[in-house]
Amino acid sequence: MTSSLIEIPGYRLIEQLYDSSRTTVYRSLSESDQKPFVIKLLKSEYPTFNELVQFRNQYTIAKNLDLAGIVKPIALLNYRKGFALVMEDIGGVSLSEEIGRISNSLSEFFNIAIQIVQTLEGLYKNRIIHKDIKPQNILINPENREVKLIDFSISSLLPRENQEITNPNVLEGTLAYMSPEQTGRMNRGIDYRTDFYSLGVTFYELLTGQLPFVSTDPMELVHCHIAKIPTPPIEVNPAIPMMVNDIIIKLMAKTAEERYQSTFGLRYDLENCWKQWQETSSICQFILGTRDICERFVIPEKLYGRDREVQTLLSAFERVSEGNTEIMLVAGFSGIGKTAVVNEVHKPIVRQRGYFIKGKFDQFKRDIPFSAWVQAFQNLMQQLLTESTTNVHKWQVKILEALGENGQVIIDVIPELEYLIGKQPEVPELEGIAAQNRFNLFFGKFIRLFATKEHPLVIFLDDLQWADSASLKLMQLLMSETDTRYLLLMGAYRDNEVFAAHPLILTLDEIRKDSATINQITLAPLNQPSLNCLIADTLSCPKERAMPLTELVIQKTKGNPFFATQFLKSLHEDELISSDVNCGYWQCDIAKVRALALTDDVVEFMAIQLQRLPENTQEVLKLAACIGNKFDLATLAVVHEKSQVETAANLWRALQEGLIIPITEVYKFFYEESGVRSQESGVRTTNNQQPTTNNQQLTVSYRFLHDRVQQAAYSLIPESQKQSTHLKVGQLLLRNTPEEEREEKIFDIVNQLNMGVELIDLQTERTELSQLNLIAGGKAKASTAHGTAKKYLTVGLENLAVDSWQSQYHLTLALYDLAAEVAYLNGDFVEMERLAEIVLQQSKTM
Repeated sequence: MTSSLIEIPGYRLIEQLYDSSRTTVYRSLSESDQKPFVIKLLKSEYPTFNELVQFRNQYTIAKNLDLAGIVKPIALLNYRKGFALVMEDIGGVSLSEEIGRISNSLSEFFNIAIQIVQTLEGLYKNRIIHKDIKPQNILINPENREVKLIDFSISSLLPRENQEITNPNVLEGTLAYMSPEQTGRMNRGIDYRTDFYSLGVTFYELLTGQLPFVSTDPMELVHCHIAKIPTPPIEVNPAIPMMVNDIIIKLMAKTAEERYQSTFGLRYDLENCWKQWQETSSICQFILGTRDICERFVIPEKLYGRDREVQTLLSAFERVSEGNTEIMLVAGFSGIGKTAVVNEVHKPIVRQRGYFIKGKFDQFKRDIPFSAWVQAFQNLMQQLLTESTTNVHKWQVKILEALGENGQVIIDVIPELEYLIGKQPEVPELEGIAAQNRFNLFFGKFIRLFATKEHPLVIFLDDLQWADSASLKLMQLLMSETDTRYLLLMGAYRDNEVFAAHPLILTLDEIRKDSATINQITLAPLNQPSLNCLIADTLSCPKERAMPLTELVIQKTKGNPFFATQFLKSLHEDELISSDVNCGYWQCDIAKVRALALTDDVVEFMAIQLQRLPENTQEVLKLAACIGNKFDLATLAVVHEKSQVETAANLWRALQEGLIIPITEVYKFFYEESGVRSQESGVRTTNNQQPTTNNQQLTVSYRFLHDRVQQAAYSLIPESQKQSTHLKVGQLLLRNTPEEEREEKIFDIVNQLNMGVELIDLQTERTELSQLNLIAGGKAKASTAHGTAKKYLTVGLENLAVDSWQSQYHLTLALYDLAAEVAYLNGDFVEMERLAEIVLQQSKTM
C-alpha cells in the first residue's frame, strides 16, 4: 500500500516509517497548519473484528491519559473498512534500533529504564495493564533521549484477566517477550506484573543485544517462558554489573509473586544503581526490593498445601505420555481447589506438545447432551484451526481418512468440526442400537486421531456430578476401547453431592469392570499452616503476624480456599485490612473482624457481596445466572431487553470486581460505548466511533468466576419469581431466535421454558412447547443421548391438549412415536409397549 494511493482527509502522507504484516505507519503533515503527525493504518482491506477491536483499543485506552511517557493519540478516523489512528509525532525511533548503542552504555540504559518504569507507574495509577512491553513499542527521541510508550492494542482496564488456552500462533502480545501467565498455560491470571516480565526481557535484550529465548517454534518459546531458566545476562555481557543482572532476573521470575510487586520498588533499586554508577562507576551489593511494597491488595494465585496432589496428577500424565490411558478423578467440596490443581498439568503438556482441552458441566444445563464434551472439542477445533496452513491441511486429511463419509456423525455432536473439514454428506438414518454403534465407532476413531505419542491428549471434564447420561456413556466408551492410548481423562466432581446410586458412581463402577485404570485424589480443606502461608503472603508479613487472622479465617471458612480468598477480599473492601507503610505490610483490625456477624455459608456470603453492586449490575447478573456458567453478551442482552452496549455497561462493575471473567478480548469493544472509566480520574472513554465489521459475528463471551458466584447471583432471585424468570428468559430467546437458527439453540430455549412450564396457562403456548420439546427430543436422540431425549419427550407429551389426537394429530403422533422408540433405546420395554399401544389405538393409518 503506497502512500500515493492512500487518502486521509485533512492529512498528507510524506514518509513510511514502519511496515508489518498487519499495519503500516506513516509520517504525515496536517493540511491545515502543516504540523507533523504519525498515522497508523490496518493493511487488510477487510480487517477481522479482533483487529478492529485492538486497533481502536489503542485510542480508547490512551486518549485521555495525562502522562508524559506515552505518545498521545489525536484522532481515530474512519478509513475504508477500518480506522486510521492519528498520533502526535515526537520524532522518535524504535528502541529496537538503539540496542547496539544502549548495550555499550550503562548510563544510557539507566536513563531509558527509569523513564519506562515511571511511565508504567502512571499507567498503573490509572489501572491500565499494557500487556505488550517490548523495544518496538518504546520510542526514543534521538536528540533529547526522551522515551515514550506506544501501542495499547491489547491493554486492559481490568485488574486481572485470564488467558484461555489457545494456539501460540494467535496469542495476544509478542511471544518473545511474553510472561508465562500470558501464554495461558501457567494456571495463573494476568495482572500488572505481566508487564514486569516483559520489561525484564526488554532490559535483557537492551544490555546483551539478544533475547533470553530464541526459537522459530512458538510452542518451544512457550515452554521456555514457563519452564526454562534464561542464561544470566551477565554471562552474555560480563560488563553488566551484578546488581543490574539480579534486577533483570527478578523481573523475569516465572511466577508473578517472585517478581517486583511495585514500580516504586523497581524504580528505587534502579535509581540506587544509577546513582552509584554515576559516582563510582561501580555498584555495591545491596538487598533488592527493600522498598518494594505492593500498593495493591493482591491474593496470591499459587497453590498452597497441594504439592502431593499435584505430583500425583503429573505422574498420571507421565504414564499417559508413555502410551497408557487412564482416568484421574479429583474429588472434593465446591471451592476446595479442584480445577486449580488440575490446571497444574499445563507445564508438562507443553513440554510433550500435548493437547489440553476442557469442558464444564452446568448445574442449570444438566439436560443438554454432551455439553462439556462439546466445549472441550470446540476448544480443540479452535487450536487446530490456528495452526499453520500446512498443519491444518494435514489434520483435514487425517480426519477425513478416519471418518470417511461419516463426518456428519461427529459434526452433529461437535458442529465446530465442520469449520475444519468442510460440509459433509448426510449420513443414512439408522435406528436404535445401529445408530449408537455407528456413533461409538466413529467417535472412538476421532478421539484416537488426537491422542498420539507425538501429541498426548488431556481432556478435563469439570463438575461431573452434573453430567448427563450420554456424556457418562461416552466416557465409558472411551475407556473401554482397547486401541485408545496416550489419553488422560481428568474429571473433577463434588464427592459430597454424589451417592452410591448416582449415575457418575455407577458409570465409574462399570468402567472398572472393564479393567480400565481409574485413580482418584480427594482434596481436603487447607490446614492451618497452609492457610497461614497464604495469608502471610497476602499481607506481606511474617507468618507469626498472620496467625491471629488465620485462626479467624479457619473458623469462618473451614479452610475452603475459595471462601477464604473471598473473605479476605471482603475484609479489605471493608477497610478492615489496610496498608501500613511504616511496617511495610498489611494490617488487619482483628477486634473488628471478631465483632462481625458473618454467615459461614459461602453462597449466602457471596450473595451479600453481590448486593453491594449497583442495582443494574445485580439485575443483569441474575439473568446471566439463569443462562449458565458461561454466557454470551448477545444472549444476555436479549433476555435483559436492553442493547448489547447497555448490557455490557451494566456488567462492567462485575468484571472490575473479578466476579465475571471475559473469555475473549472482544469485550474491549464496549470500553467506549459503556463510558468505561478507570478507577482514577485520568481516563474517560466516550467516543461513538463504530467500526465496520463486514458482517462478522460479534461474540463476546463471559463466565462466572466460580459456581458459587453463579449460585449466589441466582439466589438473589426470590424463590417465588424463579419459574417466571426462566419462562420469560425462554420466551425472549424463542422470540429473538430466527427460525433457521432455532434447532441449533433448541436446548437452551426449551430448558428455560420447561423450568417455567407450570406458569403457562394458554393451551396454544403449551402446544408450541410440545412442538419444541419434540425437536429437542429428536436432536438428543440423533446424538444418541437417549436418556435426555426421554426427558424432553415426556414434557412434550404432558403438555398436549386433552383432545390432541383430534386437534393436533401429526404432532401427537410424532411425539408418541418418538417417545416409544426412545423408551426402547433406554431399555424401558414396559413404557415402550404402553406408548406403542396408544399409537396403535389412535393412529388413522398404519
